Parts: sequence; C-alpha cells; structure tokens
Amino acid sequence: MFPKPQPVLVPNTYAYESEPMVKATGFREYDARWLFGKEINLMGVQALGMGLGVLIRELGQKPEIVTGHDFRGYSASIKYALMTGLMAAGCKVHDIGLAVTPMAYFAQFDLDVPCVAMVTASHNDNGWTGVKMGINRPMTFGPDEMNRLKEIVLGAEFDNKPGGSYQFHENYPARYIADLTRRPKLKRKLKVVVACGNGTAGAFAPQVMEAIGCEVIPLDTELDHTFPKYNPNPEDMEMLHAIRDAVLEHKADVGLGFDGDGDRCGVVDNTGEEIFADKVGVMLARDMSAVIKDATFVVDVKSTGLFVTDPVLQAQGAKTTYWKTGHSYMKRRTFETKALAGFEKSGHFFFNAPVGRGYDDGLVSAIAICEMLDRAPGKTMADLKDALPKTWSSPTMSPHCADETKYGVVAAVVKHFEEAQKNGAQVAGQAIRDLVTVNGVRVTCADGSWGLVRASSNKPELVVVVESPVSEQRMHDMFEAMNVVLRTHPEVGAYNQTI
Repeated sequence: MFPKPQPVLVPNTYAYESEPMVKATGFREYDARWLFGKEINLMGVQALGMGLGVLIRELGQKPEIVTGHDFRGYSASIKYALMTGLMAAGCKVHDIGLAVTPMAYFAQFDLDVPCVAMVTASHNDNGWTGVKMGINRPMTFGPDEMNRLKEIVLGAEFDNKPGGSYQFHENYPARYIADLTRRPKLKRKLKVVVACGNGTAGAFAPQVMEAIGCEVIPLDTELDHTFPKYNPNPEDMEMLHAIRDAVLEHKADVGLGFDGDGDRCGVVDNTGEEIFADKVGVMLARDMSAVIKDATFVVDVKSTGLFVTDPVLQAQGAKTTYWKTGHSYMKRRTFETKALAGFEKSGHFFFNAPVGRGYDDGLVSAIAICEMLDRAPGKTMADLKDALPKTWSSPTMSPHCADETKYGVVAAVVKHFEEAQKNGAQVAGQAIRDLVTVNGVRVTCADGSWGLVRASSNKPELVVVVESPVSEQRMHDMFEAMNVVLRTHPEVGAYNQTI
C-alpha cells in the first residue's frame, strides 16, 4: 500500500516526510509543473512515477521508458524519486542522465523505447519542477492523458508490479550530438552567438554549432543552476537584450538563444534586433517551401497573420493552418497532418522528415536557421527579415492569474468579445472582422490588427499577444483594448513585461 497524496503538507514535519504531497493544479493541459517543496514533495514525485506506470499499461504500451533531468539544483533528486515510482510499477527505466528535453525525445527513437518522462521545469523560474511525458513517439501527453494521470495519482489507484529495472546509458549526449551533426558542413562561414542563460543547453549547444561549421561566440554557456544573469527564456527581453549586445560587440551574423531545457531557440539578427519566433517561422517556411513543393505548415493561434497573407508563401504554394497554442497540441497536429513543419510563437518548432523527427528541438531549429542563411549567400539575417511584409508585433506578455481562476477569467473575456461582435460594438475604434476561439480568443479588427487573450497552460498566468499590419500605434491600440477588458477582473495581476 502507498498513502493517498495530500494537497498540502507542512515542511519540517513528520507528515511531510511520511506522506506524498501532490497539488492538483500541477497536472496541466499537457505538462506537469509544481513548485518543489510547496506543491509536491519527493514522495509525491514517487507517486507520480507509480501513476505513470499504471497509465502506460492502461493505454496498452510496453512498460519501458526513457528519463533524463535538466540542470537545476534539485532535478536529479526528483528524477530518482520518479524512477523509484516507475520501477515499482514494473517499468524498465533507461536513464540518460543530464539532458536537454529533445535528447530524451531522440533517445526514444535511438534506443527504440516507446515512453518518455523528462524531469524539467523548462523556462520556469528556479523553484519550479515538472515532467514532460509521452508514450507514443514523437508525441507528448495532451489533456486526456493528463486528466487520467491526475485521477490515478490523486486517487492512489496504484497497481505495482514486479519486474521493474534500471539501466544507465553512459556518455549518452555523444550519441545525440553525433546525430545532430551528421550532415554536410555549412559552406558559408557564420559567426554565431550561442546564448544559454547558464541553463542545460550550455553543455551541448556550442559544440553542436561548431561541428556544423559555425564560429561560436559563447554567452553564458557555463552551467550554473542559480541562473545568475537571468532566467534562460528566449522570449524574455532581458535575455534577448544580452544576446543583442553580444551580437553587436562581436559583429556576429546571428544570435541564437536556448531556453532552460533546450527545446526552443530565440533569434537576434545581425543588427541586434530580436526576431520573434513566428516571424522566424515565416522565414523558414519561405526557405523550405522554395525547396519542397506544396509544403504545408501548422502554426499556433498566437502567431502572425503573415503565414496566410505573405505573397511569397502564396506564390510557392505553401498552405498554413492555425491551431491551439501548446507544444503538445502543435506536435500532435503537425504529426497527424504530416505537415512539413509546425511553428509556435513561443519558439517550439516541429520539423517532420527530411529535417527532423517531429519533436521540438532548439538545436534542430538553430541548424535550420543556419542552413537557411547558407542557402542565401550575400544576404544577412536582417535582409531576410526585412524582406517580410512589415507588421508590428508584441512579445508574449503574461499577467499573473492563479491557476484556480485563470480559465474562468478567459471564459468571461471570450464571452465579452462574442457579445461585442454580436452587438456590432467596436474594438480599438474598429469593427470586429472575426473571432477565433479555438484557444482563448483572438480578436481581429477590420484593418487586420489583432489581439489574443488565453490562459497559460503551464504557469499561473494569462497570455496576451497583439499585432498590427498598419502601424505601431495600432498595435498599442489593440493592447489597450485587450487590457481594458482584463482590468475588469481583479484576479488579473501585473504583467511580466509589456510593450
């Protein structure tokens, strides 16, 4: 018997050391994320492993799983607790050690193992932990699997089996790096800033980029789980500005920034200007659809309208559909529709063959960007960016909103704009052209300016994005129109960043 997990236990007590603690809100739409020590303890992580083992068998999959951990001061201990639960449930565990998340996805293919459980809090601040899980490569869990896992773990529906075992794969990163670099070297000599924010990717990204022929300028590539400079998140302006300064100082061709678990890549051009990931996606879609006929792409609802309106993509016969934000949703949709690639505004890019295996890998994205430059001799990254039709876009802006209330707030915002459209009301001084409600609400005005409000899938936050093809002022108008509605809800707190 194993105790039923409790939602709250007080640290430094007998109960905290003798019972599992698992807060229900940690089971999110497609990942698991908790504040370690406050929302989950090590016995709670053990319960998660036991529950995952039950779910693997329940879904008819072979009980064999790859696991690794990111570079945080507590991630290894969490991984060992998770593995004890998995082994108790009768699973064979393949441990690849310290890893970026895509290394664990690669190991599923390389070791021919069906399941994965990667211990990472991705780009979340220190204090957070989590697990990215999947049982059907290259896909990861969606809401159905996460809800069932939540039921099993919180209800203590454990069914431990004999036969669990453990195998450590020594020097596994060498196999991953060899796979990434088994390609012709770049013909063009590129000087590249490789920024890792002292996160996990620092152990691997510089040598991968050097191996494909780049001159690497390392920036915060030393591993330091205190993250002394800034949180490794290439959507945050602090990291992008650090990359900008390094690009300008070294006269680099491009700056590439990797998040805490290495599945995303941010881009700064040769002039020091950041290029938001959806615009990078348009550039890559142009490059790929010029080579591959009738290319199809999937993009998330936060992304620029250029995927549909860009005349170059139209002339090259490229087709794009919009889908739900979230790496798991996008990965599944890209895989199921056999699209050439999927691009998410946050920087998760999913390349199917011939570029990738369908999962998100920041290093595969970085290589694709360098190969795009290689196929454009005489053109800079800024030239390729400036060739796109001009739009004014915000970064992803996230006001705080508790997990318990964020979905209710978003539902109310959706209803507000649906009623506005029905009543012919204006938004930012214009009529509503259309609403997309597949994931929160995306409001598009008559002039093509749009704003999005949705709930974050992995943090106690909302997500706000705005864009205008008309002017910077219209972008600000859309932000104000979204923010005015949000400020009618006292549950919505301060933004992490604004325009």
